[in-house]
Amino acid sequence: MLPTSLHAILNSATHRGDARQSAVVYCEGNFTRIDGKTANGLVRSSERYRILSVIDSTMTGEDAGIALGDAAAGIPIVADLTAALAAADDLPDVLIFGLAPLSGLMSESDRAVVLAAVAAGIDVVSGLHEFLADDPEFSAAALATGVTLHDIRRPRPTKHLRMFDGAINSVDCVRIAVLGTDGAIGKRTTSTLLTQALNDAGIRTVMVGTGQTGLMQGAAYGVALDAIPAQFGVGELEGAVLAAYEGERPDVIVIEGQGALSHPAYLSSTVVLRASRPQAVIMQHAPARTMLSDYPEVRMPSPLSEIKLIELFGKTKVIGLAINHEDMTEAEVTAAIARYDVELGIPATDALWHDPSALVAMVTAAFPALQAHRQLEMA
Repeated sequence: MLPTSLHAILNSATHRGDARQSAVVYCEGNFTRIDGKTANGLVRSSERYRILSVIDSTMTGEDAGIALGDAAAGIPIVADLTAALAAADDLPDVLIFGLAPLSGLMSESDRAVVLAAVAAGIDVVSGLHEFLADDPEFSAAALATGVTLHDIRRPRPTKHLRMFDGAINSVDCVRIAVLGTDGAIGKRTTSTLLTQALNDAGIRTVMVGTGQTGLMQGAAYGVALDAIPAQFGVGELEGAVLAAYEGERPDVIVIEGQGALSHPAYLSSTVVLRASRPQAVIMQHAPARTMLSDYPEVRMPSPLSEIKLIELFGKTKVIGLAINHEDMTEAEVTAAIARYDVELGIPATDALWHDPSALVAMVTAAFPALQAHRQLEMA
């Protein structure tokens, strides 16, 4: 069984008539790995950019989709920027910095690639914590060549940031948060697949992004939570959910999670729960991961312990489990799904390897009115 490719679903437009900006993604030494999650996500789905190639000299010659364990994406992995430009029909519109290191900072070799792109007249998109436009060397180079530096994580000016005011109580639709047992575990991918699957099933759904990758992929609503001062995080996300509701009047809003509620270092899951007040949660878990991704001395929580914590803290209900199949075979995933169905008493699926209808079934089982509404609209 071939795994489902998000790229095939959301990024399949051909060059002719494709209005998206063309982009090369820089991910040296980390594509398919945890610190390459931005590049991984953009290959799987991108409504905003047409991905031409991925730069990672350790995987030169491979197809980016196949390297991720998905179907072929038609996106080559190349050795460097020179090779990426040689492979492109025209000068790419942007270079996307596709690395997401824990530090949020660039290395000297990374800086050299960004400067080379700017010198070539290519705009640069970055989701790092250090802002390109604030760097004297980058800003001077960009000014000299007339290119634009896009800092996705840059928040609005403090005077425009929003405090929580309870407006979330006026959002009269189903809100589902996708949370997890660790960072970089697939919450954004499952959020994207869930949103697409619900819309395909006739249930009007919009996703609110909470990280730089989701915003790069084209989420119309959202904020980069980890770049917002703590005092304003809940209010800013509440405002994004409110904007999604008022702008789309959907049946369902899916809120992308960040980190994990039990995580010793990350607080973003608390913000997601406080701001969106979801009626339900789908939880992402990697059964083969024994230690936290960025903190290898800390053991992974069990799904049951995380579910109990989420339900107690968030006053909500976990309605399903989505499995990250890293380091697992299909047989092991199948066995894990059967085990969790029994142990946890909730349905489980692999959102990438199995049919997306399983995600829809989780939602309609928890909210039967959505199924009735869908059938009424189709009648």
